[in-house]
Amino acid sequence: MSSSGPLQDLLVIDAATLFAGPLAATILGDYGAEVIKIEHPQHGDPVRNHGYRKNGVPLWWKMIGRNKKALTLYLGCPEGQEIARELLKRADVLIENFRPGTLERWGLGPAELQELNPRLVLARVTGFGQVGPYKHRPGFGTLAESMSGFAAMTGEPDGPPTLPPFGLADGIAALTVVNAVMFALHARQTTGRGQVIDLALIEPILTILGPQPTWYDQLGVIQERRGNRSVNNAPRNTYRTQEGRWVAISTSAQTIAERVMRLVGHPEVIDEPWFKSGAERAQHAAELDEMVGSWIACHSLDEVLTEFEKAEAAVAPIYDVSHIFADPQFQALDTITTVADEELGPVKMQNVLFRLSETPGGIRWAGKPKGADTKAILCDRLGLSAETLAELQKKGVV
Repeated sequence: MSSSGPLQDLLVIDAATLFAGPLAATILGDYGAEVIKIEHPQHGDPVRNHGYRKNGVPLWWKMIGRNKKALTLYLGCPEGQEIARELLKRADVLIENFRPGTLERWGLGPAELQELNPRLVLARVTGFGQVGPYKHRPGFGTLAESMSGFAAMTGEPDGPPTLPPFGLADGIAALTVVNAVMFALHARQTTGRGQVIDLALIEPILTILGPQPTWYDQLGVIQERRGNRSVNNAPRNTYRTQEGRWVAISTSAQTIAERVMRLVGHPEVIDEPWFKSGAERAQHAAELDEMVGSWIACHSLDEVLTEFEKAEAAVAPIYDVSHIFADPQFQALDTITTVADEELGPVKMQNVLFRLSETPGGIRWAGKPKGADTKAILCDRLGLSAETLAELQKKGVV
């Protein structure tokens, strides 16, 4: 699929690895930015070795490497640093996730880059930020999920803290990096100058956990693990249907809670004094779960969904990815789209995040093999000769 996007005038250099930084660059590329992915000539981005492969082709890379031109470049040597400078003279955004001090050691720190290209936006993505006692520690999403309070509040009440089975903190950080980059680019329209973005993985995930810091500050409350229940409303849980499928319901709105209880045959509970607010209903979650769960257990998934829809009550089936592929709503949105790929043929993956009416963006190509665009970028764009390229290859610079 090829489509115009609102960021077509931007050049983004993706010098990050694994998930948060590269995913941010992917999203910018989805909306039209020209993204040049810099990878180590030998090792490449480690995500190429994560997850499943087909015929030796890394499948995760097809998604996170989409819309990116693939350049191999060793930044740890003077020749590689000089090539990087030539690219960064022309760039609008650099996304990197090296440990603090690494760019400075290479002569590519913020001071040098801002002198080289005052309009450059430098997004620095690390586990713990550029300052503080932990700044030199290796930073991964798992550590952010642990230290943010997420794991402590996730899981069953009598079970251990629970980590997500995917890169949650990295994904949240990636979306935050995109916002930060766009804010900095907007400011550049007024000031004419870029700026440095310091993003620590431990912070965006903490932000989305809600008012816990304020609760603790004002009341000394520490949220405990409650499984699938909520401290804010009930009934709110997952429930097993007659044939063994699962559904989830939410009753954040009072009217929805009342409709659910009428549907499952317990309208009398609506008149209880404690039923009038979500927080009070949450104190009676076990009682309400028994009423709702026993009704759902006697009905098939289709019956549950049909009756809840009739009652205008909020319910959703618990899906795995096979159900997502088959669901008509996802199909109508083209949420899982098909991308042509030279290595694998048609490849399905998540589509762009949202639909813009005038400049929709799109997926122009799936992730390319390592170094696929090295010659075009260095020779055609930067003007290096074939002899110079060959010498750089011999030295392991590209």
